[in-house]
Amino acid sequence: MTDPNLSKIFMQTLIEDLKSSKIFTDLQNAAQIEITKPGVRLSELKKGVQAGLIHSGWDKRLKNAVFKYLQTKPRLQYPVTPPEHAKEPLLYLRKAQHAWEKRILKSLNSMCTELNIPLARKRPEKEQKEMNSKWTELGVEGPDLTQIRPVYAPKDFLEVIVGIQNPNYHGDNNGFFPLWGIVQVPVKVKSINKLRLQYSEMAINQCQSGIDDSTDIPSELFDLDRSKLGKKVVNANHGPVAQEFSKKGCPSSLRATLWSQMLCVEVDDVDKLYYEQLKTSVLHHDLLVDSLLYKDVKLTATNDDQYFVFEDFLYQVLLPFSRDTFVLNHFSQNSATPPKSYIRGKLGVEEFSVLYPPNGVIPFHGFAMYVAPLCYLYNDPVILYYVFREIYTRYFYRLHSISSHHQGIVALSLLFEVLLQTHEPELFFHLKTVGCQPLKIAFKWLVRAFSGYLSSDQVLLLWDRILAYNSLEILPVLAVAIFSFRKTNLLKVQSYNAAEAVLADLTTLQVIPLIQLSLFSK
Repeated sequence: MTDPNLSKIFMQTLIEDLKSSKIFTDLQNAAQIEITKPGVRLSELKKGVQAGLIHSGWDKRLKNAVFKYLQTKPRLQYPVTPPEHAKEPLLYLRKAQHAWEKRILKSLNSMCTELNIPLARKRPEKEQKEMNSKWTELGVEGPDLTQIRPVYAPKDFLEVIVGIQNPNYHGDNNGFFPLWGIVQVPVKVKSINKLRLQYSEMAINQCQSGIDDSTDIPSELFDLDRSKLGKKVVNANHGPVAQEFSKKGCPSSLRATLWSQMLCVEVDDVDKLYYEQLKTSVLHHDLLVDSLLYKDVKLTATNDDQYFVFEDFLYQVLLPFSRDTFVLNHFSQNSATPPKSYIRGKLGVEEFSVLYPPNGVIPFHGFAMYVAPLCYLYNDPVILYYVFREIYTRYFYRLHSISSHHQGIVALSLLFEVLLQTHEPELFFHLKTVGCQPLKIAFKWLVRAFSGYLSSDQVLLLWDRILAYNSLEILPVLAVAIFSFRKTNLLKVQSYNAAEAVLADLTTLQVIPLIQLSLFSK
């Protein structure tokens, strides 16, 4: 940001954002407490208050707040772009996303019509009390889900992405060639050399959590030193330090704390009160989205040996999440638009419109798996809730919306195809010849960030790197590595079903060695 005017605007925006946040009020209160302390002299009031605030850890809290702002807010561009361009600069992708949203809403409304159920209803008082008494065991007696179906699945979303084409880009014999894969959107993706630089801390000659701390390696070689350093990092309580440390993975005992620090999640009494308000909203009103979430948990996590024990936890996170209007903030940099519903009889009249669901996110098949691995880290549903909300609004929303962003699902899908074509051309061509486009298998892995496909400990090791490198680009790198690892068997297949069978079980894979081999061995 070399332009001085732009730097000034950025600083003003940052200061305004901090002033409107809770941290500003807390800082004022802390300063007032420092003023009242007997050791503060009037002649050195400013220095005394500053020293007191630093001593009580306020410098770190402020630094973490600025770090979070830098991580979550897009960089200012000059000249300043219109809001719709900030969401998505390419018109044809904005249109594709809009058409996809209309299709989702049509599916939701047709379900309402077929089953004759409302989008929302107020619960009777008796039902509210029953639900409140069973809040920690909501999985025991859920709603009737026999006729509820997921609004869409990843394969439906892939069909839409495959159908997108840039109207200004035509494959012909005049120097323009259609891309080999099924994604025909020419967005810019990183080369293997840039990815190697980005993930240089994961090089084969670097010790890694997830490999060098395994039980069959003497702990004094790596694990003890790593844990000691990790404790120092945790005590420092500074997001950038935690992020740098976690590039080589998080020790299991410190992962929960390190993730909270990287995401700048500090749950206080106000946050607990806000969660209780969301819970009250769940108790008061029954939404059709609740049934979709119940159905999704039953179809995914409850059927998974690794996650079925967390069924009740998942409801305690996902149901309040659907009511959380804070989630709407991420739509300022998301190509998607929160869906609207209208009061009966007032269709199309804006003053009678409401966002539905309140958080603007309609869950799809597999949505619950964004939460499931986190249940291994946090035994308090409130902390679990805020960590999930932060991960979703930073990263996972990009996995189910159409955009040209380099971490959006379109670019990640294209990156997967380009990397596989570059490094395994024989395998790619063979699979394409037998009618099996590799992305049709890998897409569901990417959309769910591998949750539910890898073993839970490997998912956490993978997500360590997503948070540490602040990037989702490691997902297609791993997907390519898996295809390379199963190459011998895949070259023998003669059909899509056979290829899918070869890649059906990923639970035995170790993700870090695979990523290292994919990035650094060729």
